Amino acid sequence: MQKQDFEAPQRIKRADQIVESVKQWVVVNGKQPGDRLPNERELMEQFECSKGTVREALKSLEVQGLVRIKTGPNGGAVLERVPYEKASQLLRNFLHFDQPTGPEIYALRTLVEPEIAALATPRLQDEDFARLESLVACCETPASNFDERMQQRIAELEFHVVLAGCCDNAMLAFIGRFLNDMIRDLVIFKKAQLPEQQEFSCANLNYHKQLMDAFRKRDADLARELMREHMQSAEHFNRELEGQLQKHFLA
Repeated sequence: MQKQDFEAPQRIKRADQIVESVKQWVVVNGKQPGDRLPNERELMEQFECSKGTVREALKSLEVQGLVRIKTGPNGGAVLERVPYEKASQLLRNFLHFDQPTGPEIYALRTLVEPEIAALATPRLQDEDFARLESLVACCETPASNFDERMQQRIAELEFHVVLAGCCDNAMLAFIGRFLNDMIRDLVIFKKAQLPEQQEFSCANLNYHKQLMDAFRKRDADLARELMREHMQSAEHFNRELEGQLQKHFLA
């Protein structure tokens, strides 16, 4: 029997063990943003480790965005909610070298956005309607220059961000917002290299107006179906855009 080499399992640093234990403690005890962690001495006693190890663990939690370290007599580690912007940026960095295409992103949006629209429909408030209406109005006049084109494209995406913010499913809301960030990063700036797609912009505007009618009627089923059609239409236009871009770069 031929001898095989086996790699020894990588040892987890003590500070990293403390980080994971603190995360579990937060969940098990139902801790919320603003609550304090035990002080350094208590953590040293609980984990039987040095002050340096505890501080390394707390610094790791701070870098991850889970705590804020306050200094002074009443200082210590205070729990914080990780800002959406930080979480989105880290995940986009993770995907940076994979280069997701527009069609790949839109294929996932076709699954996610209809459910977000349906869940948001009964939760929209007057201020949400006002914001949505202003975003629709921003896109009603054809853009006359590059800056206006970008402003309208951002408004089209912001329409969906508002809906995600009204969705009571945290996972769907995050994915919806994240996909819109991906489109802004990876599609808008590609699109800027080509003439404006008037047909695409008109289709987006038309669907957004129809969706507003469904939202006003509190018709979640209709909102879901309209959003599905909207995403399928957008995916179709985006595939055409990808084809134009390939020809553009090869020319």
